[in-house]
Amino acid sequence: MPFAKLLIANRGEIAVRITRACRELGIAAVAVYTEADAGALHVREADEAVPLPGGPRAYLDIAAVVAAARASGAQAIHPGYGFLSERPEFARACREAGLAFVGPPPEAIALMGSKIAAKRLAESLGVPTAPGYAGDDQTPARLRQEAARVGFPLLIKASAGGGGKGMRTVGGPEELDAALEGAKREALAAFGDDSVFLERLIVRPRHVEIQVLADAHGHCVHLFERECSIQRRHQKIIEESPSVALTPELRARMGAAAVRLAQAAGYVNAGTMEFMLDEAGGFYFLEMNTRLQVEHPVTEAVTGLDLVRLQLAVAAGEPLPFRQDDLLQRGHAIEARVYAEDPATFLPSTGQVALFAPAEGPGVRNDAGVASGDAITVHYDPMVAKLIVHAPDRPAALARLRRALDEYVVLGVTTNLPLLRAVAAHPAFAAGETRTDFLEATGLLGAGFEPAEVPAEVLAAAAIWDVGRRAADGERPFADPWAAGAWRAGGAPRRVRYHVAGREQAVELSRIDQRWRVRAGGTELTAEVISRQPDASVLALALTPAPRATPRPHGGGGDGTITSTATHPASIQRFAIAGEPGVLLVGWRGASYRLERDAGLSLETRGRQAGAAGGHAGLEAPMPGTVVKVLAGEGERVVAHQPLVVLEAMKMEHIVAAPYAGVVRKLHCAPGALVARGALLAELEAGAEH
Repeated sequence: MPFAKLLIANRGEIAVRITRACRELGIAAVAVYTEADAGALHVREADEAVPLPGGPRAYLDIAAVVAAARASGAQAIHPGYGFLSERPEFARACREAGLAFVGPPPEAIALMGSKIAAKRLAESLGVPTAPGYAGDDQTPARLRQEAARVGFPLLIKASAGGGGKGMRTVGGPEELDAALEGAKREALAAFGDDSVFLERLIVRPRHVEIQVLADAHGHCVHLFERECSIQRRHQKIIEESPSVALTPELRARMGAAAVRLAQAAGYVNAGTMEFMLDEAGGFYFLEMNTRLQVEHPVTEAVTGLDLVRLQLAVAAGEPLPFRQDDLLQRGHAIEARVYAEDPATFLPSTGQVALFAPAEGPGVRNDAGVASGDAITVHYDPMVAKLIVHAPDRPAALARLRRALDEYVVLGVTTNLPLLRAVAAHPAFAAGETRTDFLEATGLLGAGFEPAEVPAEVLAAAAIWDVGRRAADGERPFADPWAAGAWRAGGAPRRVRYHVAGREQAVELSRIDQRWRVRAGGTELTAEVISRQPDASVLALALTPAPRATPRPHGGGGDGTITSTATHPASIQRFAIAGEPGVLLVGWRGASYRLERDAGLSLETRGRQAGAAGGHAGLEAPMPGTVVKVLAGEGERVVAHQPLVVLEAMKMEHIVAAPYAGVVRKLHCAPGALVARGALLAELEAGAEH
């Protein structure tokens, strides 16, 4: 084994993934954690854990992380991705402390970690780059001048980082100053460096990256491509390999360019070269990520290699065990990133994960950073997990992805699962029309994903679950609530009421032998409990539409007037269910439903609604975060959609804008303030105009 003990300088799913690789190799895995992460999954999974002093940003404290490694007796540090992974000073500090850094040397990180320097190196090697400006002069005047030369539309990008942070799209010169200010501020907060560069926006490109791997003995290979075109806010949400856009010849040319760049940079270990591919098949180098990528499982699936194990071997000085000609792509892999965020607005969601039940089965892999009961906080990136599927070809992989997304359940926090399902089901995705404007072009950007109505099946499952957990007084649980005899057959029907999006939904239940007769929303069903987990988090029901009554034909005889139609065969349906105080959460067929138990509007909510109706309303924080900037003053007249407050949450900035023209009557926040979700930021009186 390369090392006896490894410290993982990260958190979340990547820390868990590295820990499990260590376990296979017999390496002791050491976690680090902040106070906010004391009970996190990556801490529970590790062999030992060391707390980091300081607040939530302590993962960025180089001295503290190195001290934790030395105190634990670790011989090496794996940085994962994000945090310190692309900081040359961190790699240098590891070297000076006698610790192996599982990544490239600091000199290569410094060179390729700067997008400006990396573009210059690419140009010197004849690797195509997009037209732009990557100079040292960062004055506003020079940047305005270069923007005019590059032409609009253009992109502003942070030189020192990635992940969409510090990036802005600029449609025209009138947008430039505000975009520059925001990009620089976000880059400084995320990477400690506000340097930016300008790049001509390539219209409708594909985002294709090449995975490279190099050892310290002069050998470097590429592990083929990943297409990462489907993005939101310049951050990837779905990745796949192979790319349908690459021919064998183009794949070979891009791979050779990536290897040439890595060797010129003196690169060692795993890294990724990112390219834009235009509609004519031309490719342009964007940047290098000098670390393991979030989407590395896609490459592992199609190559059959374990990138973390290879990283550890290279860091221990071992040569690569293969050459380029030994490598092949096998089958097709797709990864979908599951985020705790609103699928329409992309605003982060925080809270406790009431139930986490990812899909399983052949060709399905889950890399998760949470489990049921864990908390999603405002302090870190909102990614919950990654779903990876692999199959012999793309149609089979897509079918597997759709099935897995339909079975995937996260209850308690809002997630982007509805958006992922919509992408996977879209004909354009099936056709391979995956460009960076996919969400806009398909109408999925900002689309509403809330179910229009709660299906009768969901109401039936909720009611059966509820009466099984509560006695007639609504509190005392049954010993075995779903068994025959727990409810007296033939007794009076029980009525359960829920509120969903302000509408009351009534469900009537009757017990008939081993089955339930359910009436919900004008639909009648017969339900029989087939199975349940001990904690009742998954309930399987055999559902049958109740026999419908029809008029008896005239002259048919007898004293009745109706007869019943033939019954339909039962269908087995599985529901994921989690209960919270006053709320029932249900997941079914890829959708999530929140049912409140007779929870009316609070006095506070009614007061705000009444105030809004009178033309005076409060603007609330859409998520917990830090107030970065207040853009309007008390008494100031504003127009509709004018930015009023800038919030920072989960390393990204979010703008709270005026919903209509009016006057700012009172401000309730100031720069630097920490605010909770729903906190009142400003009071706006409608009706005023400039």
